[in-house]
Amino acid sequence: QVQLVESGGGLVQAGNSLRLSCVASGRTLTNYAMGWFRQAPAKERELVAVHGWNAGSTYYDYSVKGRFTISRDNAKNTVYLQMNNLKVEDTAVYYCAAGPLKIPPSLPDFDSWGQGTQVTVSS
Repeated sequence: QVQLVESGGGLVQAGNSLRLSCVASGRTLTNYAMGWFRQAPAKERELVAVHGWNAGSTYYDYSVKGRFTISRDNAKNTVYLQMNNLKVEDTAVYYCAAGPLKIPPSLPDFDSWGQGTQVTVSS
């Protein structure tokens, strides 16, 4: 079983930036994808960005493409989400997840989840 711990959430004004981190432990993640999902109040959880095992293997939802960047340090079992030019509609609880990589990636493929970190963007 993989344990995932997120950090880096907070309250920011629109247009500013935040960086989320997620550290994994408990199992090797070789060939596993790590990703970020988010869930806003009264909405379903949605995929934000996914990073495969290898560099360059990334996937973004269209709503964040060009503003968010996912990166991964396999030596540290850590995945990051750099969020720039944040918008009010980015407000949500952000979850880190890990699972077998499938193309295209989707939420049901991920079997390990963190507790989430709140991101609030004010206008």
